[in-house]
Amino acid sequence: MNPSSVATHRFASFDGVEIAWHELGEGEPVMLIHGYFSDADTNWIKYGHAAKLAALGRRIIMPDLRAHGQSARPHGAEAYPPDALARDGMALIAHLGLSDYDLGGYSLGARTAVRMLTMGATPQRLVLSGMGLEGLLDTGRRAAHFRRILTNLGSFERGSPEWMAEAFLKTTGGDPVALLGVLDTFVDTSREQLAAIGQPVLVLAGEDDDDNGSHAALAGLLPDARLVETPGNHMSAVVKRELGDAIAEFLA
Repeated sequence: MNPSSVATHRFASFDGVEIAWHELGEGEPVMLIHGYFSDADTNWIKYGHAAKLAALGRRIIMPDLRAHGQSARPHGAEAYPPDALARDGMALIAHLGLSDYDLGGYSLGARTAVRMLTMGATPQRLVLSGMGLEGLLDTGRRAAHFRRILTNLGSFERGSPEWMAEAFLKTTGGDPVALLGVLDTFVDTSREQLAAIGQPVLVLAGEDDDDNGSHAALAGLLPDARLVETPGNHMSAVVKRELGDAIAEFLA
């Protein structure tokens, strides 16, 4: 399926911030949310994952998180209240009138999907990729890591995790000021809230990915979870076909 058939739309979210979303295919909806510093194109479209799902007869809905991609990138602190990203997701579901849908995300997108469930989202199935248990229970550790990167750009040793993250930021054209605001939206999710997720869940991560903690521990806490490991680490797993294959198999 040609990525040129992806359509881009925009709407005003709960606080008036403009959110862009991209669609591919027709059928039962699947909302996929990208990771931090990334965008829908990089996470889902560029490497064929969205097309693979659309070929199954699914409507793929891929928002750009606020401060990312083609969505607005406000600099004021008022644009980044707690759970703003999940509230954007809920606003998009309401805007599109979705009822029967699946929901998934990668890294920050997975965390956002979980927060949406705590707000009452009711997907039939859930895909949590690039996310471990600690990344949901304690968002402060990951936020501190990225805050250090964004406030010390240009100072990291070549090849270090921080240098790699900064290089990725440059490839996606990220706005450091707006992205710092996103860190203020992070909200922890409790073990009790996670254990209350009753939907079938695919917990999916690169076999060398421990950036957000243990994906095995996350799968172990969820009542109805399937754990799948694919090749790669947190950065590289996204570019490999196995990630899309695993999501397609789960949602088929």
